[in-house]
Amino acid sequence: MNIIKSLRLKKGLTQSELASVCGVHQTAVSQWEKGRTLPDKQTLLKLSEAFGVTVDALMGVGGSAERKNLIPVLGFVRAGTPVEAVEDIIGYEEISDELEASGEHFALKVRGDSMMPEICPDDIAIVRKQDYIESGEIGVVLVNNLDATIKKVIIKGDSLTLVPFNNAYDPMIFNSAEIASLPVRIIGKVVELRRKFI
Repeated sequence: MNIIKSLRLKKGLTQSELASVCGVHQTAVSQWEKGRTLPDKQTLLKLSEAFGVTVDALMGVGGSAERKNLIPVLGFVRAGTPVEAVEDIIGYEEISDELEASGEHFALKVRGDSMMPEICPDDIAIVRKQDYIESGEIGVVLVNNLDATIKKVIIKGDSLTLVPFNNAYDPMIFNSAEIASLPVRIIGKVVELRRKFI
């Protein structure tokens, strides 16, 4: 049986549903499954994420090794002025067994330049879910329960300062009352950065 068709049936998806996931017409899925055409590179990546297998496995190379330890990329987070934390999944990243064993993780795609040059737009930040952070570490902070930002977090007494790496931006300083009233919450620690050159 065709690999794509086999994986689609295993997932319980119709051709129409798979087409929607890949952003193509149902006819394209039908053509792939009949072996008449092949998905392009970007679509192969989408199929890989949807099925949780490697691109090689989709192409019938190296068996059907499944991708392990997949975590969702939850949308964009602006490394600058905080923006609404989008929770729709825009992709998946694979993490090591060691990271997987250390806690629950998610990934965020960075926009904005306030953390340059260390963290650049379109970088993928791998984040361990936690509600605390050591002073000086890079965290993901939720402001007003709506706005997420990646910053270096400095804790002094009861105050919390979100520090950008780019000197063109000012630090954001919150006192204990603001932390409680806004509120300002740590939602994770950045444990890895990934940069793709494609």
